Amino acid sequence: MTDQYIQNIRNNSEKAECYFSKKLAFTLGPVELKELSEERNVKIIDVRMRSDYEIGHIPGAISMPYEEIKDRMKELNKDDLHVIYCYNNYCHLGARAAFLLAQNTFTVMELSGGFKTWAEEFHFAVKQ
Repeated sequence: MTDQYIQNIRNNSEKAECYFSKKLAFTLGPVELKELSEERNVKIIDVRMRSDYEIGHIPGAISMPYEEIKDRMKELNKDDLHVIYCYNNYCHLGARAAFLLAQNTFTVMELSGGFKTWAEEFHFAVKQ
């Protein structure tokens, strides 16, 4: 991509509106997850390695490592909202898991920043 191409996209408010509407629809931050999980049935799914889940995880989260998602989808209810998280902003396991669930008609969102943001930046409770 050329710099001019990128500049043209940045100057297109319709493309920006489309991008940000999708971002807001399918991601949420730690504060939003905390509030949402208190007011409605949300299935929080930790796709990190099980050993990391056992060290600490978001309260109420279930451990479903990314490698197990395909085989364990039958454990999930399509009526629930599923919020996926992984390690941090740079980990794509959460996005991959969310994509897989969406392909299989589950309602799904991804926690921005993953477990690191939840625990280290917002200092929200962690269950061990």
